Amino acid sequence: MGFILNILGTVILVVATTVHAAAASKPVINRQNVVRRYNPIRTNLSTTTPMQVGNGNFAFGADITGLQTLLPFNILSSWCWCNDSLPRTPGQTEPSDFTGLDWWTHGRLVNYDIPNPAEAEISQWLIANPHRVNLGRAGFLYKGDSISIDDVTGVSQSLDLYSGILTSEFTLHGQRVSVTTAADPSSDIVAVHVQSSLLWDGSLGVFFDYPLTTGANKFEAPFVGNWTVVSEHTTVLNNITAKGCVISHSLGGATYYNTIQWEQTGNITGPFKGTHRYLLQPTGGTNQFTFSTEFSASTRTRIKPFAAVKKASTQWWAQYWESGSFVDLTESGSSDAEELQRRIILSQYLLAVNSAGKDPPQESGLQNNGWYGKFHLEMVFWHLGHWARSNKWDILNRSLGVYDRFLPSSIERAERQGYAGARLGKMSDPSGASAPGSQNALLIWQQPHPMYFAELEYRASPSVETLDKWDRLLDELATWMVSYAWWNASTQVYDLGPPMYPSSENTSPNSTYNPAFELAYWRFGLKIASDWKTRQGISVPESWTRVLNNLASLPIVHGAYSICADLPDMWNRSSYTSDHPSQIAVYGLLPPTTGVDPLTVNATMNLIAQTWNFTASYGWDFPMLAMTSLRLENVAQAIEYLLHPNFQFDDVGNPVGTVVPTPYFPASSALLLAIAMMAGGWDGKEGMHFPQRWGAKVEGFKAGI
Repeated sequence: MGFILNILGTVILVVATTVHAAAASKPVINRQNVVRRYNPIRTNLSTTTPMQVGNGNFAFGADITGLQTLLPFNILSSWCWCNDSLPRTPGQTEPSDFTGLDWWTHGRLVNYDIPNPAEAEISQWLIANPHRVNLGRAGFLYKGDSISIDDVTGVSQSLDLYSGILTSEFTLHGQRVSVTTAADPSSDIVAVHVQSSLLWDGSLGVFFDYPLTTGANKFEAPFVGNWTVVSEHTTVLNNITAKGCVISHSLGGATYYNTIQWEQTGNITGPFKGTHRYLLQPTGGTNQFTFSTEFSASTRTRIKPFAAVKKASTQWWAQYWESGSFVDLTESGSSDAEELQRRIILSQYLLAVNSAGKDPPQESGLQNNGWYGKFHLEMVFWHLGHWARSNKWDILNRSLGVYDRFLPSSIERAERQGYAGARLGKMSDPSGASAPGSQNALLIWQQPHPMYFAELEYRASPSVETLDKWDRLLDELATWMVSYAWWNASTQVYDLGPPMYPSSENTSPNSTYNPAFELAYWRFGLKIASDWKTRQGISVPESWTRVLNNLASLPIVHGAYSICADLPDMWNRSSYTSDHPSQIAVYGLLPPTTGVDPLTVNATMNLIAQTWNFTASYGWDFPMLAMTSLRLENVAQAIEYLLHPNFQFDDVGNPVGTVVPTPYFPASSALLLAIAMMAGGWDGKEGMHFPQRWGAKVEGFKAGI
């Protein structure tokens, strides 16, 4: 069983540090020079991360040869998914056999998509399926044999960020090989130009190989798929011409097509015995060989040649860098500013390659698979909010449609659980299904994200069209938020939970209620939903106002905000002072809402600094802390968090995952959100918030919320 979705339609503490209160004028930044200053260069093989070219819906990961000769880095897309065979255990042979679990929720039984021990097999099948497919591998062969790292010397590889062109040079058996690799910005094509005397006599060839992708592993990093199991999937060589062919690959009930076309003379044969490997062999007589390869859900008769792909890539990336906002810290003379600038530029490149598709990205983008390649709706704002803050709405709008697409399944989910409105899921695939799991079923902080996006878009484009675009979605989401809130007759306030997980996911769900961040986010979201009605001249539902005005206060323990209510040992128990310190987002990621006290926020920041196990923190934690530091006017502390020893980026800009596999791209996107606050400020504190001595220049930023 399986499917392929064809969505190629192809996005109040004062410190000595002085800051700019506002930009006096808009400086002219030579963006091309700044970008190219950080072109990544490799002279040695990385066994953990590739160099990538791609377009947000498709990415090709290359080793130091410019292809995937030495290591099977991945070729991933937003559209190609497949399913394992369904279980055969009676009563667990169809997705509809999954029933989940009923949990008591404020005096009634509510059905949640939590794995039922009596349905273990179908539960796990739904968690792991569908999974994202590694489309294949392309690499060099020498005289028909594999090439090892010991065969390759004199490596020099560089990625031109401004054009998206990867250039790789190396010596193989005494002869230089030069490889240029580019991805098309609007289709799933990678194009390659090779120059070497090894081509003259046919010593150098190119192989194409196809793995079996299964749902056996939650994480597959750095390589996705099984290359040794041959019998469980099939490939067929079709449509062979003098300069082209199509290889079809069928697995998990799905079939996709790899169209390969070359410009010089060559022959393709295969597969090799016991493999799904094919050899494209130039016939010789020339020192150059050029080919393009496209992956698609249907066959192609003609694809773009190398020159057209290279030109399109060069044009698209130049436009990308020259549009939207920009930060230039290169004149600072500060090593901290230099490292921040490196991270900013490389993150902007990698997020356009990995996190700019039709759907929100998975945590590892299109570099490898985590959580079976699925994306998480609670992470959407961390992944995508920076596109709004950098005024790249064309890219953001590629994926924002996921909310409207998922609205019917979200309404059905709420209705099935006895609520009004629409309840967003969590661990998702492009169909809108949410995988079973206790955290998947009980998290709620994904719900107000669309309110944040909507408000940012209204500020950028305050029009009737913007109001119409978001109105129904915000209405359904706010209706569920109000329906979910429970009136506590004893305390005379509305509670959130139980059962629930806070965003830190480190408390017992049956006793967790009134988490600090979620309470503040509920107030924020309901206020925006109410303003949305007012802007249209529509009366705000009374229930929205009642819940908004009577939500419980944020929980406080030892004078600081707690993860959630009723945790007296919040600051003395290591299980609570690890993972995400998300209570601090109430005054950082979010603007201050009713009841949020800056002095208590500051006390919370101090306790976090004293007690938190930062070795278990990762991803968006450090930018989140930096954003709160900025609102507290502590710029020096914000920079310290953005350069924290546990917040690392590798030589090509990949955010190191620490407790999860590398890369963990919410780190990159959250970094850019924090930088946007430093560059543009926020309501009441507009303008730059970089150290004045850095001489920062910014273009195109507006104040955030």
